[in-house]
Amino acid sequence: MDKYDVIVIGGGHAGVEAAEVCSRFGIKTLLITQDKSKIGEMSCNPAIGGIGKSHLAKEVDALGGLMARATDKAGIHYRVLNSTKGQAVRATRVQTDRDLYKAAIQDFLSSSPNLTIKEGSVVDLDIKNSTIKSVITEKGEKIFSNSVILTTGTFLGGVMHTGLEQSSGGRIGDPSSDKLAQKLRGLNLKVGRLKTGTPPRLSKHSIDWSLLSPQPGDTPTPLLSYTSQASERPEQLNCYMTRTNQKTHQVILNHLDESPMYSGLIEGVGPRYCPSIEDKVMRFFKFFFATKKKNFKSPTSNIFSSEFILSIIIGLIFISFIQ
Repeated sequence: MDKYDVIVIGGGHAGVEAAEVCSRFGIKTLLITQDKSKIGEMSCNPAIGGIGKSHLAKEVDALGGLMARATDKAGIHYRVLNSTKGQAVRATRVQTDRDLYKAAIQDFLSSSPNLTIKEGSVVDLDIKNSTIKSVITEKGEKIFSNSVILTTGTFLGGVMHTGLEQSSGGRIGDPSSDKLAQKLRGLNLKVGRLKTGTPPRLSKHSIDWSLLSPQPGDTPTPLLSYTSQASERPEQLNCYMTRTNQKTHQVILNHLDESPMYSGLIEGVGPRYCPSIEDKVMRFFKFFFATKKKNFKSPTSNIFSSEFILSIIIGLIFISFIQ
């Protein structure tokens, strides 16, 4: 009979931290994930930290967690935001190499004692007298534990929106965990939905870099973890800056009905410090436009030197945005 002290479901940011800390404390731990090769995958913007988030990464690091250490093994562009202000409001933001970050996380877990990693999808929870007894996988396997940690992220009943099109999935190419979501809803728990957005990917070979302004990282280059060494960092790269303008904003306004966030398809709440480009235009552009401010400053977008556009989380189909 398979029995563990703790079972962690999900191999994203929260799951790997939960599994590693349980293992570190000598607890027999099982991490169940759909695909071992995608543990530590950075599915969205490949950045750690920033306003509203870097203090969390620092706190996880102070408790011995993995995120900041993995970031320093993969970080290719570091900036301290609000550096001219007091220390209480400064924030370190690191752009990372997605493959290096994932490799670092998987390397940390491979050396964790007391940790077993299993591929699979949990579809049911065996609960008796308000106590968890076991989890059941899609293959009918029953794995026993009295402690289960759910870190399912976007996979739990996940719905993906591309413009006005909807499809089921935890991320592109991976199925959502619908049966487990149904199980939790049936337990009379308070549930809600959150929203996240993914920046469009562009081929770096399709961009005329001479038209963009390079934005180097900070010198001296900081570290995110308290225990990292500068020698662990990979080669540092530039980000590149461009700006939207009123023509860009007008295109967005003209196609606002194609955005699932403004058409009513998405009911979840988005992250406070990561607004979509539609939100930025609706919040700021309309104000300046209505008051005829000539010194209107457009929202800035950093184009990372591999294939991501940063600071443009967008619900519109991207072809509408770039016309």
